[in-house]
Amino acid sequence: MLSVIRPVATLMLGVLLLLVGHSLMGVAVPLRLEAAGFSTLTNGLVASSYFAGLLAGAYYGQRIIVKVGHIRSFAGFAAVMTATVLALPLLFHPVAWVLLRFATGVCLAGLFSTAESWLNERSENRTRGQMMAFYTTVSYLAMIGGQQLINIYPLDGLEVFLVAGVLTTLCVAPTALTRVAAPNLEAVQPMSVVELYRASPLSVIGSASSGLMQGGIWGLAAVYARRVGFDTLEVSLFIGAVTLGGLLLQWPIGRYSDRYDRRSILVIVLILVVIACSAGVGLAFLGDYLPPTTVLLVAAMMGGGTAAIYPLSVAQAFDYLPREKYVAGSSALLLSYSAGATVGPILTALLMDFIGDETYFGNVAVLALLLALFVRRAMVATPPLAPVVPELDPRVDPVERDEAPAAMPPDSGQQNGEAGVEARGQGQS
Repeated sequence: MLSVIRPVATLMLGVLLLLVGHSLMGVAVPLRLEAAGFSTLTNGLVASSYFAGLLAGAYYGQRIIVKVGHIRSFAGFAAVMTATVLALPLLFHPVAWVLLRFATGVCLAGLFSTAESWLNERSENRTRGQMMAFYTTVSYLAMIGGQQLINIYPLDGLEVFLVAGVLTTLCVAPTALTRVAAPNLEAVQPMSVVELYRASPLSVIGSASSGLMQGGIWGLAAVYARRVGFDTLEVSLFIGAVTLGGLLLQWPIGRYSDRYDRRSILVIVLILVVIACSAGVGLAFLGDYLPPTTVLLVAAMMGGGTAAIYPLSVAQAFDYLPREKYVAGSSALLLSYSAGATVGPILTALLMDFIGDETYFGNVAVLALLLALFVRRAMVATPPLAPVVPELDPRVDPVERDEAPAAMPPDSGQQNGEAGVEARGQGQS
């Protein structure tokens, strides 16, 4: 484990500081608007503007990274994000907050693209699942820490914004002072979502599906818990259970995905999500007899399973991408996730209003089942030993494609370096 983490420890520390500050703002912004008496619609517009910024940043962030490099991009995005955080209490107006949260989303998408492409460049195929699992674990730890900071300072003061600003500023130091070499950008090539889909359909569909599930889960968690009769403490425990489940299951899932076919591990994870969410649907019909402990267990299983979908999809994509596509591929995957996350809360809210509260779990169960069927179909269509060659690599001559050796299975020994990537090819998902 240490051998996997040590090369990127400073980068991970920067991500941790960044996300603690960001998570603090994720709680403080809606609560501050609600305390000021603004409508739910206003709160929703401010939240939507952040996701819109995330989409824009995922699209344009890669261009900035390619032009100035990873370290300067990380520092620049973090600096602008700090400014948007500190400007919130100075410009306390819904229109200003819509614009500022949009800018925050743009910067955070750029930071995610920088960090994820850097991490994937520093990892190998045999350790990529563990690397992404650790990255997700750090993200969840940051979420927990940021959520708890809201209880330390008064909501109507400047302290929460100042603390968040300090954290997003400090995140630059470990990254700027790191000894880890930044990726070489001389050979970086652009890549659209469509091009990535052609190379690895599963990674794009998996990322978008993860966004759909996660957006609905996080966007409506408090609403669902309130509707089924939970008090304030039980609501916080429900949200905490989803977070804790995602935290605890990341490393074992990532480790097994490095040892076996990632697609098989993803199918198993999705089946567990379907089982957990189906149990949640059944519990929702109990109404006043809803046992909180059982619901918390179901929420933890759902959170743990759904949190693993995106990192597994990312690891699957980078197993088959050449290194010059890493920056663009990371942005394309984030764009897919952001699109799903933008639609997820709206879809879940409509289902809960028109069908019932049980669709909070039911929606996730259906999406997980459909994704599992898609993954299984992809496994049958492209078995690990299929003789494929990367069509995205212009160095491969058409004649060489006909003479290319069979691709190695994902759990085989040929998983290091670009040669292994080329041997297995881009066509597998």
